[in-house]
Amino acid sequence: MHEPLEFEPGLTALAVPSPRSAIVHRLVCSRLADAATADGGGLEAYWIDARNTAATQVLYDCTSSPRALESLRVARAFTAYQHHSLVRAVTRRAGPDASLIVAPNVASLYHDADLPEWEREDLLAASLETLAELGRVLECPVVVTSADDDRVATVSDYATATIECVRTREGIRLERADGGTDAADADGNRGTVVDETAGYWHEHYWQTTIPYWVDLCGAVDAPLSVVEAHDRDLLEVSA
Repeated sequence: MHEPLEFEPGLTALAVPSPRSAIVHRLVCSRLADAATADGGGLEAYWIDARNTAATQVLYDCTSSPRALESLRVARAFTAYQHHSLVRAVTRRAGPDASLIVAPNVASLYHDADLPEWEREDLLAASLETLAELGRVLECPVVVTSADDDRVATVSDYATATIECVRTREGIRLERADGGTDAADADGNRGTVVDETAGYWHEHYWQTTIPYWVDLCGAVDAPLSVVEAHDRDLLEVSA
């Protein structure tokens, strides 16, 4: 049976449907709640915010217990320089007790008009390299998000895993994808193609029934027509 998505140590990139997507809030709150239950507190989590993603009300709506958020430290950036400074600040503050580092919309501020064009890619690369190194050295998950296809490709180059978040009628489908060619995990292993559906986040619960049955029975490449389904005894016709 499938288990809820677990973030591995290292940099994980979430390709989200929109910059305001709350899927990262739900996944982070779920992990913090599990950590609080398992370890009884004492762990630390850091949220490097961009575009006002860390809305307090959304975080409290997504958590099962306000106590789970006690370990979360949120710092907000409004420019690329501020964001890069916060990334560097976390390297000085985070220690062995760090259980999670989150940086939603990680590349967004680096393309604003207040940052010279010649500096954008280098400054973004420095921040992503630092975050990836934090995950490797501390052996903790570092979760970043991006809603822009072009920037997702850039971010994924530094990630050990990439997860695509797709809206479906069954909720947000989380699908693991290529971890990139340049990224390495804590053991020095390069990112590889995982290519599997981790599950669906449906409102307030984690739905793993669909991936379970796909594993058990397989999936069709395309929907069958009514005639084909009838010919394979997959369709019951009543008078």
